[in-house]
Amino acid sequence: MEGRQLAVGFDPREEAPRSIGDVACQDVEALRAALAEAEPRAADRPDLVRVVRAPGRVNLIGEHTDYNDGFALPAAIDLELRIALVPSADRRVEIVLGESGERAGFDLDAIGPAQGRWIDYVAGTAWSLGQAGIPTRGFRGLLASTIPTSAGLSSSAAIELASAWALTDPPGGDVDAMTLARVCQRAENRYVGVNSGLMDQAAEALGRDGEAILLDFRTLEWRPVPLPLERCRIIVCDTGSPRRLSVSQYNARRAQCEAAVAVLAKGDRRIRALRDVTPDMLASIRGRLDEETFRRCAHVVREDERVLRTVAALEAGDLATVGRCLVESHESLRDQYEVSSPELDAMVEIALATPGVIGSRMTGAGFGGCTVALVERGAEARLRDAVLSEYPARTGLTPRVFAVEPVRGAGLLAAG
Repeated sequence: MEGRQLAVGFDPREEAPRSIGDVACQDVEALRAALAEAEPRAADRPDLVRVVRAPGRVNLIGEHTDYNDGFALPAAIDLELRIALVPSADRRVEIVLGESGERAGFDLDAIGPAQGRWIDYVAGTAWSLGQAGIPTRGFRGLLASTIPTSAGLSSSAAIELASAWALTDPPGGDVDAMTLARVCQRAENRYVGVNSGLMDQAAEALGRDGEAILLDFRTLEWRPVPLPLERCRIIVCDTGSPRRLSVSQYNARRAQCEAAVAVLAKGDRRIRALRDVTPDMLASIRGRLDEETFRRCAHVVREDERVLRTVAALEAGDLATVGRCLVESHESLRDQYEVSSPELDAMVEIALATPGVIGSRMTGAGFGGCTVALVERGAEARLRDAVLSEYPARTGLTPRVFAVEPVRGAGLLAAG
């Protein structure tokens, strides 16, 4: 589930945005210099300045499965959020947004309730770290990002993970990546108030160069899945339609899944989540569920199967099967889980009509945002041209097309 909007901007004609306002997000020295302008201590003690980063993520397949104890196949991507910071001893956290110059902050010893602003994700992370017994410290920071907001690429998880690295000493709290991901998920669930699953934070914490991550949300086991990047590329298409899946809609879908599990568990106590349900089991109780709830469950049960089929196909080099799984996933999200939108559908249709596109689907929680396409090497420009020429005529919106690469997870970028 995407969080509230962060300040971010870039030229929609660029394939991959690399700057935010006057601050070049990819340029560590530019970030350090911008921080020095905003914070005198950073200028006086440049040796204390650190830069932490957290990537965005694209989910190749496995949507709305994480909170059902299922499987997903996301990848951390090279659109990312960075915080240049200088530690402080006063237990105060203050951050300036690189694009707008907006400043917000809070006291670590008196965090207070959520305010309905972007700073909630930082404050919530600080609160969650404290709940986990991980020591925090104050800092003054400058935040810049190339992750499109409200696009389904998880800018909210990125600010949480970057904040976790910024708030702790040593950076990252000297805990493993999955533990930090769970701390950040708790911040979003219990402080911000979004009842999201673990996928976004886990993907952005565990990311690997050139690989996707197969996540099992019951056991929290994971393993890297190499992607055939010598044969294809990952293309993200932003519809220009901000995600409109509200917190209430998201939580309602989760509640429908939980209600179905409660019905199933009455007949079989081994069933704890939709992860435990087979298509035959679901069909056997169809009459005990309302039609809408049944469709929601049917998506989740089949989506778990599609994730595992996709992984097997990737490992066998069978890109045709991968493409079919992506398309089936989108159709299910559109027709059964009902979280697609006319804009997402149009973008997928344009992609699938373009020669060289292996498969495409919406990515993220839904109702706007981005699609993901797997595209044969050499066909990237063809897809880009098709999107830029056809999509505005169909929707009246301006799209953005990003060729992205799988990258390593959140961490410390530079110190001293």
